[in-house]
Amino acid sequence: MGGTALAMPAIVSRSVLASSGEINIMMWSDYLPDPFRDAFTKKTGIKINFTGIGSNDDILNKMKATNGQGFDLISPTLNRSLLWEPLGLIQPFDMKKIPIDKVNPAMAKMGETVWNFGGKGVAWVPHIWGTEGVSWRTDKFKPAGEFPSYGDIWDDANAGKTMGRGHSVMLGAGLALERKGEMAPGSMWAAYQSPEKMTEVWSKLTEYCIGKKKNLKLLWNDADTQKNGLLNEGVIVAQTWDGPPIALKTAGEPVMYRAPVEGAMAWVDGLALPVGVKNVDQVYAFIEACYDAALAGEAIKTHGYNSPVTGADKFAGDVYAKNFADAYPGDALAKLNPWPPEAPWYAEKRTEFVNKFMSA
Repeated sequence: MGGTALAMPAIVSRSVLASSGEINIMMWSDYLPDPFRDAFTKKTGIKINFTGIGSNDDILNKMKATNGQGFDLISPTLNRSLLWEPLGLIQPFDMKKIPIDKVNPAMAKMGETVWNFGGKGVAWVPHIWGTEGVSWRTDKFKPAGEFPSYGDIWDDANAGKTMGRGHSVMLGAGLALERKGEMAPGSMWAAYQSPEKMTEVWSKLTEYCIGKKKNLKLLWNDADTQKNGLLNEGVIVAQTWDGPPIALKTAGEPVMYRAPVEGAMAWVDGLALPVGVKNVDQVYAFIEACYDAALAGEAIKTHGYNSPVTGADKFAGDVYAKNFADAYPGDALAKLNPWPPEAPWYAEKRTEFVNKFMSA
């Protein structure tokens, strides 16, 4: 990723400056652009050892395999707290060392309300937020109206030219079926309520998706796969995260991202402290850097997602502002669908349905 390093504000403690050292981070693959990393290391002397991941399962499985050892900081998504709570693989932060007051108040409360296991303290703080919606090649596809639809990915008219991620593209299909009256309104969110309801909803959904599977050309699993599909693999319309297509758009490629008519699926990725953390001072220095508005603005300008830090958008530039307006026109922000909390039973049963679809 391009860009020059910023002049880093004096945000770290003397103890960290004295110790320098390193920090081992496991984070989503495109969340640490070069300008941020270079500025952080230049100011603090702290070396970032970065392991990029493409899914929450990657984080969870690596932490299970090592019993919470090997990393100083990880980045699980807000709605996965029910999966983490019984495992004992992460620990509470010392919130006195985190400038949480620099974060949007609604997002600042999320760790306290969702990731405070047994009242022992906040074990998660927000880092990046974004959505999953629809992206397309502006030179090869045009939505039927101002907003695209999740159904465009499954449409026979686009057969062999679409892309999505296994579990979420199936959920998107369900939302499109709800809008067309082919599934009862609210079915996809009701499926989170009980195993019985999920079986009822996802059995029908999986049958539909298997029947339309030939229409999907690619199934992606990370940011680079999304970019490559839109640029090099003949994909004309896809269900993707916001960041990768917006990064392509910023680079001048004929790509657009927009919240669909059914509402984009919103998520918040955070930072969590494994029980095996070794470089504690460096962790708090890193979080302080993440919560600096200028640095956060530079990061979102590069990777295309959004920051919970108040005022970060003012440092992200005019291109970011235009991309945001293009992605969420009209009432799109009011129609966001936050990913609901996932119980362990939901994750297990969803995997069964997705595997059935994938192997069909």
